[in-house]
Amino acid sequence: MKRPITTVAVVGIAAFSLALTSCGSGGGGGDEASSDTIRVAYQKTTSFTAMDELMKKTKEEYEAAHEGMTVELVPIEAEQDQYFTKLALMNGSAGTAPDVIYEDTFQIRSDAAAGYLQPIDDYLADWDQWEQYDDGAKQAGLGDDGKTYGVSLGTDTRGLYFNKQLFAAAGLPEDWAPESWDDVLEAARTIKESNPDVIPFNIYASQALGEATSMQGFEMLLYGTEDELLDTDTNKWVTGSTGFLDALEFYQTVAKEKLGPDPALALDAGWGTKVSTELLPQGGIAIALDGSWLPSNWIDGENAWPEWEQTMGFAAMPTQDGGGDGFTSMSGGWTLAMGANAKNPQAAFDFIAQALTFENALMYHQEAGQIAVRKDVAASQEYLDYNPSFEFFSSLVPYTHFRPATPDYSQISANIPRATESIFTGQATPQDAQAAYDSALVGIVGEENTQAG
Repeated sequence: MKRPITTVAVVGIAAFSLALTSCGSGGGGGDEASSDTIRVAYQKTTSFTAMDELMKKTKEEYEAAHEGMTVELVPIEAEQDQYFTKLALMNGSAGTAPDVIYEDTFQIRSDAAAGYLQPIDDYLADWDQWEQYDDGAKQAGLGDDGKTYGVSLGTDTRGLYFNKQLFAAAGLPEDWAPESWDDVLEAARTIKESNPDVIPFNIYASQALGEATSMQGFEMLLYGTEDELLDTDTNKWVTGSTGFLDALEFYQTVAKEKLGPDPALALDAGWGTKVSTELLPQGGIAIALDGSWLPSNWIDGENAWPEWEQTMGFAAMPTQDGGGDGFTSMSGGWTLAMGANAKNPQAAFDFIAQALTFENALMYHQEAGQIAVRKDVAASQEYLDYNPSFEFFSSLVPYTHFRPATPDYSQISANIPRATESIFTGQATPQDAQAAYDSALVGIVGEENTQAG
């Protein structure tokens, strides 16, 4: 549901508009965009520059092929939740709203329902590359009305990274393959005893990291139990489940035994970047539960780490007790979507199509560490040879899960980091944190749309 813009928000939008004018790399910032200007908003961080590189390349190609058209790039330099906030501010005014948006798949349904996006089915019908996308990738861009709002840039999985050198020093196997949560915790305890200066295990827990905490952390645990957030048979949200409580108790164990990072560090909004670009390369973390894109940081560029292949091992995240499929993962991904206020929708779609040619998709998949969703890219030997981790993380697809594709998921999900952070900082028990989540959930969806776990 679209929220009303308060006076404070209006001031924020105005201030942010001025910032956009100064950071856009094309012509005509602020409210001056017209039908011959395409404004493109996307995320950029010190550890994520692949989209910035793709957008710069696409801008050059598009402008060369379309005389008189200008592409205004608006890189939003912020971590994930801050990116969503700033993007919402842009979308709050037709004068600052982007024509093309780097859009997380889990935001598509809510943003489409809020009126921030427009469907692109008519353009896709005439696009000869659409047949290259697999059915799962096509589903990722759907809104609640069944219309398509975004074209997938790729997908991802999540698993365990471990430092083979730290493992060897602790007497742990180089081919570590945990079969339960207890195996993960035992390895972390062994590391702590062997090297007290190293963070044994990193699992995201803070509100500052938002969806990274929900998806890379908590949901990687929850979906390894017999419970889920939403019962897909009844289409009702689950309260009071044993799996939810067990996942929170896992966090409590990590916190109480000091198997994870100091909360003062882990609560920082830049913690995810620090983990991937500093602590893992420097041997400061032994085990990290994280996403498939991390090695893309290490292959080249300012965060290059030539020794990563020899140093890092990979393991699938086990289910709670090894039951079910034995392993679990979560998958998501991002899209390029068209803003509802695009003044020249055909031009906006043409830019999206240019960004997603085979050559550009291949480049992005490689540099962003994405699991390919275009059939021709997935079959490309150049893609397969580029990153040795692609094979492992692609092998997790059979065990993966997806977040509930509902407009209210993002609002519900925001309460998960509140629960995990309260436990990680010792402010609440797992039982209290679960009760707070359940209360918030009922307030969002209504008691009639929930069921006891």
